[in-house]
Amino acid sequence: MKALYFDGQLALREVDAPRPGPGEALIRVTLAGICGTDREILKGYSSFRGILGHEFVGKVVECEEKKWVGKRVVGEINVSCGECDLCLWGLGRHCPKRTVMGIVNRDGAFAEFVALPVVNLHEVPASVPDEAAVFVEPVAAAAEIVEQIKPFTPATRVAVLGDGRLGILVGQVLRHVKARVTLVGKHGWKLALARSWGMRVVNRGDDKLEPASFNMVVEATGSPAGLEEALRLAAPRGTVVMKSTFGDKAQFDTSKLVVDEITLLGSRCGNFATALGLLSAGHVKVLPMITKTFPLEDGLAAFRFLDDPHCMKVLLAPGAKAE
Repeated sequence: MKALYFDGQLALREVDAPRPGPGEALIRVTLAGICGTDREILKGYSSFRGILGHEFVGKVVECEEKKWVGKRVVGEINVSCGECDLCLWGLGRHCPKRTVMGIVNRDGAFAEFVALPVVNLHEVPASVPDEAAVFVEPVAAAAEIVEQIKPFTPATRVAVLGDGRLGILVGQVLRHVKARVTLVGKHGWKLALARSWGMRVVNRGDDKLEPASFNMVVEATGSPAGLEEALRLAAPRGTVVMKSTFGDKAQFDTSKLVVDEITLLGSRCGNFATALGLLSAGHVKVLPMITKTFPLEDGLAAFRFLDDPHCMKVLLAPGAKAE
């Protein structure tokens, strides 16, 4: 099969198709999304080598459990051992033996086929088209904040730093649970899109927000510098939620955490069933975020296209023909 393989350089390769093991399914990938983590891996994040990609929707073509064959599915990206203490406590996403699709020791979805355990699969309802289903993983990550911190009310003042794909998804999810969301970014057209969905927006270049003015700040800039700004905006006893992953090290003054008693919270993967529900009900809008879809064969061009300042989300379609 064809796949985008990374071994220090990203290249389109012919590789052996995966063979599903016991309890696994073979999935033909319909669409896959490129995200910020994929781009950070190219810079050295996680030291990954193999087939990239962890946002996908596809159809099961082979499985011992015949009821799955033909199903349209998305798949949770963490594959845990199921036996260690963390797994038994329900924290399989933190299993020390886990593999992570397209990120840690497991090939990903920038390929014609991918294999995953059946327990990782979620059937996509008919109300969610493929172009929306490919967003399930990042929507789940955005919604994880709501699972970690409760409750949100109209009095909860939240700043979301970063007007990229994840920042706008986080803003939509938190607005849905009634938080007062301010999206902070630097791209006028992205901020206009968020404003059209009811969010308050602030252009980072035009307005300087008051320090210590938010109960919560979500850092989704994709840059180490975002953490310093998040801490500046967090009110005493507020919370800073880290959503960015990047290869470089972030540095900050820890005295802010101590003096203002700030909680610094890491937030990663989320509940796929929750994400499918949000997409199915239309509480999170994703289709206007898609800028362009490339055939898998044009994957290198797709990564280059992400540098276009007018690009938000790029998809890969393994079944499409290159022009």
